[in-house]
Amino acid sequence: MLWFYRLLFLPALLVIAPRYLLRMRKRGGYRAHFGHRFGAYENVPARSAGAAPRVWLQAVSVGEMLAIGPLLEGLRRDGVAVYLTTTTSTGYKLAVERYRDLTIGVGYFPIDWWRFSARAWCRIDPDLVILTEGERWPEHLHQAGQRGVPVVCINARLSDRSYSRMKRSRAITHLVTAGITRFLTGSAGDAARFAALGVPAGKIKTTGNIKLDVQIPLLTEAERVQLRRELGLAEPLVLLGSSTWPGEEDALVQAWRAARKAGVRCSLLLVPRHAERRGEIERLLASAGVRAHFRSRGTAIGEVDIAVADTTGELRRLTQLADVVFVGKSLPPHSEGQTPVEAAALEKPILFGRGMTNFREIARDLVARGAAREVGDTPELIRVSHELLREEEQRRVMSQAAAAWRRENGGALARTLAVLREELRKTKARSEANRR
Repeated sequence: MLWFYRLLFLPALLVIAPRYLLRMRKRGGYRAHFGHRFGAYENVPARSAGAAPRVWLQAVSVGEMLAIGPLLEGLRRDGVAVYLTTTTSTGYKLAVERYRDLTIGVGYFPIDWWRFSARAWCRIDPDLVILTEGERWPEHLHQAGQRGVPVVCINARLSDRSYSRMKRSRAITHLVTAGITRFLTGSAGDAARFAALGVPAGKIKTTGNIKLDVQIPLLTEAERVQLRRELGLAEPLVLLGSSTWPGEEDALVQAWRAARKAGVRCSLLLVPRHAERRGEIERLLASAGVRAHFRSRGTAIGEVDIAVADTTGELRRLTQLADVVFVGKSLPPHSEGQTPVEAAALEKPILFGRGMTNFREIARDLVARGAAREVGDTPELIRVSHELLREEEQRRVMSQAAAAWRRENGGALARTLAVLREELRKTKARSEANRR
């Protein structure tokens, strides 16, 4: 099956390359270190005898990059050298800004073709590989197996789409799971899915979601006032659209307009999942005839109705201004959902659509505990958001429920680090045995 994957990979790459390159051009920042995509790393320190154990950690984008901060700190305390890779330019920028002192280098993950992957492996030469969430690349896993390097998938999860595809093909399932040493799942439901696909029970451990253990720096009251001023938000209440996708900004504008018409003094803060959609959103707001400000253009020169945070890495700060948070990629036609974890960790009342398949158990748990409410469509979003903005007591109860949920689901970081230490000890023991 691997050779079939290798044979198909290059033709498939040529087919998708134009679309991929266009997306890279829109997002920007990809030109620097482009050779990393082909395994040509120029910033990896050479290894020497007796050097610290080396880990290759792949975190695909901004969300995963923000989550691994405490993990990197824990590995550094253990004397582990980490080479960090990511897939997106926004993830790369964030990694360089935040983790330069916690890693031995930062790079882009190589294209998963055998020549590029093998070159990257020879250069990085890790003792252990860590993959986050849904990252499972056949060639990458094969290279690990050839070298006897353990692979640990943390916050491991399976979306409905991936699970459905893998159920239909044992060959595909084997290709993307057999090379993984341990699956540290974020929920019991994900663990059950991996088990149903035939992953041995001994490889699966539910450790929880490390995003719940991230300590988010809280804004002071003065910082909150300053941030609101920069965004032009003057009304006392804020409805936040968190990581929104096409169609959801329009639904939120309708919800905001209905609340204002009913006498609720509120502003709308939009944080689109992809900042490069600013032109599309600007056209929407212009047609709506509202006063709007885009954060990428600096400080607002006056009060606005709607602020658009078309920037990267600020969602946690901006969420602290919100009174109600709608989590995006969840209203039809979207079905996968963005993570509600940070909003819950900040004890915010949460709304999302029914399309939360990537975070099914978390979403279900938050709803069951009263920390979140599910809306089926735009009219229901309008009704429920108005209700919550109007009723302070409801918001307080939901906030308390979110805080309780976070307390009860913490500890994933410690459990994850314990498994990683165990795997590194095994690797060290094997290496010493081979030398004897």
